[in-house]
Amino acid sequence: MPEIDKDELLARQQGEVDTKLWAMANELRGSMEASEFKNYILGLIFYKFLSNKIVKTINDELKDDGLTFDSAWKDTSMRDDIKELSIRTIGYFLDPSFLFESFVEKININHFTVEDLKEGIKAITSSTIGAESQKDFADLFEDMDLDNNKLGKGEAERSKLIGKIILKINDLNLDLSETNFDVLGHAYEYLIGKFAASAGKKAGEFYTPAQVSELLARIVTLENNNLKTVYDPTCGSGSLLLRVRSNVANPQALKIYGQEMVTTTYNLARMNMLLHGVDYEKFDIANDDTLEKPAERHKPLKFDAVVANPPYSAKWEPAGKEEDSRFNGYDGKYAPSSKADYAFVEHMIYHLSDSGTLAVVLPHGVLFRGSSEGVIRTKIIKDYNYLDAVIGLPANLFFGTSIPTCILVLKKCRTNPENIVFIDASKYFENGKNQNYLREEDIQRILDSYKDRKNIDKFMHVATLEEIKENEYNLNIPRYVDTFEEEEPIDIHAVLAEIKELESKRDELDKEIDKYMKELGL
Repeated sequence: MPEIDKDELLARQQGEVDTKLWAMANELRGSMEASEFKNYILGLIFYKFLSNKIVKTINDELKDDGLTFDSAWKDTSMRDDIKELSIRTIGYFLDPSFLFESFVEKININHFTVEDLKEGIKAITSSTIGAESQKDFADLFEDMDLDNNKLGKGEAERSKLIGKIILKINDLNLDLSETNFDVLGHAYEYLIGKFAASAGKKAGEFYTPAQVSELLARIVTLENNNLKTVYDPTCGSGSLLLRVRSNVANPQALKIYGQEMVTTTYNLARMNMLLHGVDYEKFDIANDDTLEKPAERHKPLKFDAVVANPPYSAKWEPAGKEEDSRFNGYDGKYAPSSKADYAFVEHMIYHLSDSGTLAVVLPHGVLFRGSSEGVIRTKIIKDYNYLDAVIGLPANLFFGTSIPTCILVLKKCRTNPENIVFIDASKYFENGKNQNYLREEDIQRILDSYKDRKNIDKFMHVATLEEIKENEYNLNIPRYVDTFEEEEPIDIHAVLAEIKELESKRDELDKEIDKYMKELGL
């Protein structure tokens, strides 16, 4: 048999997941909005993962003794050791009666109730209390309200509906412990995309499309793929951080840091870390407003790579930031309260190590807007000389906004401090049904050009700092990359000759039509 292509296998997995998600959504969408029912679907997918993981972990540990998790648990003298082993190894414990497969068995004989699932969730959380993993598992399932009347009027109706979803998730036939794609992130994007009207317009703030994440990840690992730390101050579902992890030489050595303001999405990010095999001690994600309440434990840290797709032109409060070392190094100017874009950039610069790379997606306005933003932009370029590249992306890459965006790449110690790269990649993409997307060839074109730092007609320009100064530190890409396509000159004599020829042919046709009309007596 011919070997199945990796991309083909991935497409099959995603297609299977999409089909099942649609079926699950149809079970739930009559009673609640997508923004609500996605929490149940994602929560149950994650519960299945935790169940699979503990079975695999314990079975592997007991294999040499000829035992399985189930058989060993029946020996009451072994239970404490098994529980201690599980918590030490994977951070939590779940006894066999609460496994996902146990719920499936109960559903098939009509013995399952939502109370079983509630007890299972409680068991996971309780098992981590006092352990190092406690903060990473606390309130993970709080968005999955199993007492919600929208699931059914009574326990029996709720149990029946949740039971249907559990069976559909069980039918995914996807080994979640070995999955090679972002199941939760993909599921989130799929559900949001299908029910955009009711799910909320700001989904782009929570999930960065895979191909954009891949581009950012490869930018920050271009000169160093032995990163030890990575940070995303607006990490959403964590998909961007996971992409960076997949691009480093030793993923197990990478410590992941992030912060997310929306609690539901913060929970999703923690689920995503665990789902992708990131040990609980290898990630540290905080839940709060990054600009107003940065995590205390993150404040003194500097990171090898900083990546982000922050909410575009969000509101923030610059007042009272005079003593905040993240923002007070820009000639007394602060990002305007109506547009926090540069506040996020300043926060990221503050946390970037001297040898690190920062890559952030932002709206084009940051390139040319004046007033305080102009002062900050000038300071970053002229005095600090941190800006290394400006990359213009195609429009309509993100859910919830069709505006074209750009990537700013910044470094505190630049290899090429005498120039800045400008790339206009806005015309290189594949049209999608609802969104455009970057192909591998588009990503590679950007990376190769950025790395080579040579002028490419109508695509890339390497601008000197003097050029930037002459443009008064306006970074609008068309000032540096000329994409104007000159129209071919028109030969007016040839056009007139063609018109005369057409008129002659028309006269001949008219005479022939008149001849036929006379023969017909008309």
